[in-house]
Amino acid sequence: MSAQKPASWTYAEEFVPEDETAEAARRRGTELGATPVGTGGGAALRLLAAAVRAQSVMEIGSGGGTSGLWLLAGMPADGVLTTIDVEPEHSRAARQAYATAGVPHQRTRVITGPALDVLPRMTDAAYDLVLVDADKSSYPAYVEHGIRLLRSGGVLVLDNMLWHDKVADPAVRDTETVILRDLGKALRDDERLLVALLPVGDGLLAAVKR
Repeated sequence: MSAQKPASWTYAEEFVPEDETAEAARRRGTELGATPVGTGGGAALRLLAAAVRAQSVMEIGSGGGTSGLWLLAGMPADGVLTTIDVEPEHSRAARQAYATAGVPHQRTRVITGPALDVLPRMTDAAYDLVLVDADKSSYPAYVEHGIRLLRSGGVLVLDNMLWHDKVADPAVRDTETVILRDLGKALRDDERLLVALLPVGDGLLAAVKR
């Protein structure tokens, strides 16, 4: 690695500035322990949502509204974001973030409850983009639902897929790291998907459903 690379990564992470509303949502989400997506990851989410003209988006884990604000910024003006979060306080923070940003209430649907109870009730192939950013132990199950929910050409996105730089180190064998490492490899080899692992934030895996 060149000596300049860490500086380049920092530059890239901060290249697209975060607006005040997203910054406030991220601070609030961090206070609540939600571990919101960072600025670089948020910009990537906005880009992906815009690239597929995401009319209908599902996110698992709200990050206190941070990721939702970035996604909404990339979606059409009448696009609808559905957010599932098991923590009532995180859901309230997300609703507040959307309201503060002036997002019309009909554009967001915040569901509080365990995602694995909610997802089976959602319609197959009805979503343009699915973001997974919740408890890591359930990522494999969330991903299978996400693939089912996506239309052909839709985008699956997983945050934290480098997991604090631990995934790349084969000597690290704690449960969460192994789950994410194995899942990344399985998705890379999944014939249903076209996959890239982006070194943005804590690692953003993006996949297009064939």
